[in-house]
Amino acid sequence: MALFRFFGGRESVVAWLFMLPFLVSFGTFFVYAGIRALWFAFTDYNLFNEPSLVGLRNFVDLLQDPMFGFALRNSITFSIFVTISQTVLALALAIFANTISRNSGIVRTIFYFPSIMSSAAITLIFLWFFQKNGLMSDFVQMLVNQRWNLMGFVLVIAIVQIVQVIWARRSFAGVEWLDPYFLMISAAVSAGSIFCANLLGLVPVDDQDIRVNWLNTRQTFLFMPRTLWSVALLNIFTTIPTLMLLFLAGLQSIPKHLYEAAKIDGANGFQRLLNVTLPALQPVTFAVVTFGIIGTLQMYDQVAIIGEAAPLESRITLAFYTYNNAFPPGGIPQIGLASAGALALGALTIVIVFLQRWLGVGEHQA
Repeated sequence: MALFRFFGGRESVVAWLFMLPFLVSFGTFFVYAGIRALWFAFTDYNLFNEPSLVGLRNFVDLLQDPMFGFALRNSITFSIFVTISQTVLALALAIFANTISRNSGIVRTIFYFPSIMSSAAITLIFLWFFQKNGLMSDFVQMLVNQRWNLMGFVLVIAIVQIVQVIWARRSFAGVEWLDPYFLMISAAVSAGSIFCANLLGLVPVDDQDIRVNWLNTRQTFLFMPRTLWSVALLNIFTTIPTLMLLFLAGLQSIPKHLYEAAKIDGANGFQRLLNVTLPALQPVTFAVVTFGIIGTLQMYDQVAIIGEAAPLESRITLAFYTYNNAFPPGGIPQIGLASAGALALGALTIVIVFLQRWLGVGEHQA
């Protein structure tokens, strides 16, 4: 009975018992591990000898290590690109899934399927895709060789769609530029036009043999190594479904009368998205962006599975830098340097998340 009174009653004791597994794991793997990492960051420790204090030497070595510079650049550029891409695409998928009335459960299950696949298995599949003679090189070759057909197809669709909408607005008000019925007609007309143009020989023909080296290269593209671009596409593919569910839950909580009022005021689909959907989703967007930043900065497993298929400096991230120093292949562990790298990663994550909150990215404004 004294124990119950100390914890605030029987119900409080039951609550603490339910929380006990989480508290034990949190205390062991986060609090205790964090304190140990902070201690090791100021010591010279290799898992075999007793740690000895070295002050700030590990942090000085960290800043002087070229690999840390590569890891910092790769992590920041990777996080920015992946977070923005997966947030936009997850919102688009959620809006599409929310508009489907028939077989919506099947569609959502298909969309969510990439998230339940094994990370190791899907990484190996993507490694096969991004081989020099793999599917992605064939895809790039197709885009380059068919660029005139693709540009012509898009151009004809735009022209036919504009003509149809302008003509329809002469008789009916409120016809949208992306009206689905008109889009179907525009696509059919465009496909027929491109087909006839090819028969008449009006479209230039290219037959270039393009083989892109995605993995085993040190080349960069838009400040990020080409190897990490392949990892970014993989990360986006596997993460979008989970974020889509968060957006979908937010969309279903938006009152329908807001959309009805916007329609009465004459707002089209894009205006309803801009003035109703996005403001109502601000709290969800803030959570999605925060999860994306934290997850991408801590990305490790996919670059680890790539292994020797790519140079270290073209695939290293801060998380992999920490692991690579703690368990170097064929070398002596540098636990002090690895702990300093882990603290740098934690500090960078906290700074970026608080910077995002300060800038109000996706945060609900009262």
